[in-house]
Amino acid sequence: MAQVQLTKRIEFAAAHRYQNDAWDADRNRRVFGACNNAPGHGHNYLLEVTTTGEVDRRTGMVVNLYNLKQVLKEVLEEFDHKHLNLDTPYFKDTIPTTENVAAVFWRILSARRGIGEVARVRLYEDDDLYADVRAPGPRASLTRRYHFSAAHRLRPSASTDLPQEGHNYELEVTVEGAIDRQTGMVVDIARLDQVVREQVLQRFDRRNLNEDGEFSRRPATGENLAHVIWKVLVDAVPGGRLRRVGLGESREVLFEYEG
Repeated sequence: MAQVQLTKRIEFAAAHRYQNDAWDADRNRRVFGACNNAPGHGHNYLLEVTTTGEVDRRTGMVVNLYNLKQVLKEVLEEFDHKHLNLDTPYFKDTIPTTENVAAVFWRILSARRGIGEVARVRLYEDDDLYADVRAPGPRASLTRRYHFSAAHRLRPSASTDLPQEGHNYELEVTVEGAIDRQTGMVVDIARLDQVVREQVLQRFDRRNLNEDGEFSRRPATGENLAHVIWKVLVDAVPGGRLRRVGLGESREVLFEYEG
């Protein structure tokens, strides 16, 4: 029988601080910025756990959702309303970045029985930032969301008298790579923000896409725009490897490009 995936979401709250004890105070502040401020800061995390397996012929389920929920609640007792650096054993020598916290959940949950095979752990730190772990080992992907507005006509040679379509785009940039042992990050988020701002947002935000040279001879569709953004970022991301560009044109339409 074919494999089926099932995803369960659960929320918890926790605090953390980015601090490498092997570095002096100046270097910690320079690398981690406000995330290094004592005593730390909190998040309302959203944890997504995806399990995979064959559908049981007797129950019609991959895994019993009640059992999965109970396991997740038991696991989260160590983390919910805790300071991850101070109150848990997992981050004594590891910085509790989004990537590292997701990797800890992967290790814990993949060892638990009765919940199927864990295929992915996704941890949202905020609405605009989440990490995915899909396999054992010090690797993860980090996704950052951005927003910009732009107008376009789908036909590049159309008369300028024709009306334009405007969209509030939601851009997702996913970077994949090894989790750095010293920083706990796949990519420096502040530097990634700067690259996206300079290379993408300043170029397209509040602009007519048809006036951009990339769309002088081809339609300014969501598919083409996602591809252009990929080309702009693929060699510019400050660490890791660009894995995916997702471009939401509306709540109903999402374009994705993976090179």
